[in-house]
Amino acid sequence: MTKPRELLKAADIAAMQATVKVHALNPLAVRQRKSLGDTTGLTALGFHRIELAPGHDSSEYHRHLYEEECVYVLSGHGTALIDERAHAVGPGDFLGFARGGPAHVLSNSSDEPLVLLVVGQRLEQDVCDYPHRGLRLYINGKQEDLVEFGAIQPG
Repeated sequence: MTKPRELLKAADIAAMQATVKVHALNPLAVRQRKSLGDTTGLTALGFHRIELAPGHDSSEYHRHLYEEECVYVLSGHGTALIDERAHAVGPGDFLGFARGGPAHVLSNSSDEPLVLLVVGQRLEQDVCDYPHRGLRLYINGKQEDLVEFGAIQPG
């Protein structure tokens, strides 16, 4: 019997080649990513196993205005910066970020890998703020426009 595409066994995940992604706005956001969702054909959700080496971040400090995302810590220890406040995180901890929620980023503040399950929507349109950079990213399909906060004119 052939295994269906929708089923990834633990051995399949262990054997997957991770891709290394670096966030465009944060050179310390070096992530080793295994896209479990892409492999099983998910299109509306991103579902990734992310590994962060010591001293690395999950992304640039950010918040989504429309998309929701969440993180489950599988192993390791780190720090979650949420709304400018630092919180220790470790195995079994869950973080959920509703649309329009606080800005956040996770950092590996230990000397062991920090392994996360990261899940997020894949909306066609979104707006993402990067408060530490003073930038807003407008996403419309494959088009992305990065604008300085000062250039944003209220409607």
